[in-house]
Amino acid sequence: MSLQQFMNEAISPWMKQEGPDSDIVLSSRIRLARNFSQHPFPIIASEETLSQVLEFIQEEFQNHSFRDYKNFELVQMKDLQPIEKRVLVEKHLISPHLAEKAEKSASLISQNEQVSIMINEEDHIRIQLYFPGFQLDQALEQASQLDDWLEEKVDYAFDEKRGYLTACPTNVGTGMRASVMMHLPALSMTSQINRMTPAINQLGLVVRGIYGEGSEALGSIFQISNQITLGKSEEDIVEDLHSVVKQLIDQERKAREALMSRSGIQLEDRIFRSYGVLTHSRIIESKEAARCLSDLRLGIDLGFIEHIPRTILNELMVLTQPGFLQQYAKETLSPDERDIRRASLIRERLQLENEE
Repeated sequence: MSLQQFMNEAISPWMKQEGPDSDIVLSSRIRLARNFSQHPFPIIASEETLSQVLEFIQEEFQNHSFRDYKNFELVQMKDLQPIEKRVLVEKHLISPHLAEKAEKSASLISQNEQVSIMINEEDHIRIQLYFPGFQLDQALEQASQLDDWLEEKVDYAFDEKRGYLTACPTNVGTGMRASVMMHLPALSMTSQINRMTPAINQLGLVVRGIYGEGSEALGSIFQISNQITLGKSEEDIVEDLHSVVKQLIDQERKAREALMSRSGIQLEDRIFRSYGVLTHSRIIESKEAARCLSDLRLGIDLGFIEHIPRTILNELMVLTQPGFLQQYAKETLSPDERDIRRASLIRERLQLENEE
């Protein structure tokens, strides 16, 4: 696996699969924050220390495989152009914070892009593992095994009372963030998600946009994750999140049924208008594209549109982001040029589906 292969494909190999409840849950993710016991955390570490961490990870894990996660490739931030970093963020292979770093930071990425291990981000190591659909338990099991694999070579910073020690106090304890990415168009259309969010927050969970903290919920895609990492086990955290996500799935399905029952023709009209915009527009901004793609995905889920695969939302949500558009064009584009290129790319992609 090479950097160019990571760049060329908008949809990661694991995203082409469908998991449980994949009509609503796009993905499940476990992220673990870990640090070397013998080194200061990255925020105060010297360049020499950060180099030692990076070199150790490269020597011990570069080109290695762990079970189904083959041929880990080390991608160093210093070797990337700004657009390349942006593409990796858009594919969720690195965080925006890691992308801002130039020296002594990297990501160790598996061939199927299901696992990425960020090096010298906020913590020395941040393991993240994705599964398609609603598979939190499976993601936790695999992430724990990956964690054990790394710990065979790395002496983690750990305290018997506090658990794993991390740069940010909000991660101390398990060091774990469990999250699911959900497509909730019916709850968004009926504004129910706005009423549910405060109740979800009171349960120690947080509702964010597609790229996590500080990001907007474009295209009715929401990330639900835990806030509490101390005082609960990994299994308890996942169980709490699982319970809330299950309720959201049930509520979204009920909202879709209610919309179909009360406003079926209006909903169908909205879906096909959005489909028309996507197939005929010559200029389209990112927010409008996200909204129309969300409507298209809903139309596929409800059976209005049958010839387009459900994974089209996952793919086009990445393809139409600024970084990937410019990577695809092989040049830096102005905002207006990106809007034109976005419309063209969506038309081409949907035309391919119509021809098959």
